[in-house]
Amino acid sequence: MKKNDMIETVKGFFNIELRVNGEKKELAVKNGEFLLDALRRHGWKGTKKGCDTGDCGSCTVLLNGKPVLGCLVPAVTAHGGELTTIEGLGSVRDPHPLQEAFVEAGAVQCGFCIPGMILSSKHLLDSNKNPTEAEIRKALDGNLCRCTGYVKQVEAVKDAAKRLRTKGK
Repeated sequence: MKKNDMIETVKGFFNIELRVNGEKKELAVKNGEFLLDALRRHGWKGTKKGCDTGDCGSCTVLLNGKPVLGCLVPAVTAHGGELTTIEGLGSVRDPHPLQEAFVEAGAVQCGFCIPGMILSSKHLLDSNKNPTEAEIRKALDGNLCRCTGYVKQVEAVKDAAKRLRTKGK
């Protein structure tokens, strides 16, 4: 199915094809539904619904490698794309270095904002293996946390960058 070949399957629903966390998926999405709501309806609950206005960053996912706010992106625009949610980054048994660093640095308190912060940080570290503190703060700028002062999150990203450089990833 090509980008312009979406077929309305049931009144108001469209099937879209995309890769979610490396796996090819076909999702039925409602006409006018936002990506956040479609993901959560299809079982990806790690993407959080915070403000629903694009202000908090809790709904951040990576679409074609770039962070987007799932509460503002129409689900149909993901058709043909590559999507990464927090579930696709690592697991309890094999966490991503960012996930390890956030836990070890004490950067996770309530945890609500953390999926968005980690995915924003992943985008930064994918293109910048040794970011400055200012670059980290800029990458996290759209992610609001009500529990912390962001110090631990910045430390976690610095540590994860070091881990990734050591591993050669």
